[in-house]
Amino acid sequence: MTEIRNERRRCTRVALDLPAEVHQGGSMWPQRLIDISLSGVATDQPDLWDAQYNEPFSLIIKLEDGTDLELHAYLQHVESGRLGFAVQHVDKENIEPLMALLGQHMDIATLEDELSRLDSES
Repeated sequence: MTEIRNERRRCTRVALDLPAEVHQGGSMWPQRLIDISLSGVATDQPDLWDAQYNEPFSLIIKLEDGTDLELHAYLQHVESGRLGFAVQHVDKENIEPLMALLGQHMDIATLEDELSRLDSES
């Protein structure tokens, strides 16, 4: 099962433990980032989780330099205390910080290849 899931993943996931906030409407849940890629984010699941699964979320990731990275995503799965989000949109202000964050933890050539594949799919 894990091999199939990894084959379907288009982007390399980088394990990071950073504070994150998940926002939806007027609700906010403080969480911890588990991993991140160009196309997805995984966080821990808060004890009280009453979100609307079919509505979009904004994820605010608190970076080590004190800045925030904001991603727009939809919830894809909930399992074993973990929430998996598919990133739907990264605006101009956030693509460079996202690329810099991922570039610190993975090969730049791989990262650029994954970005070009995502660009060609959209």
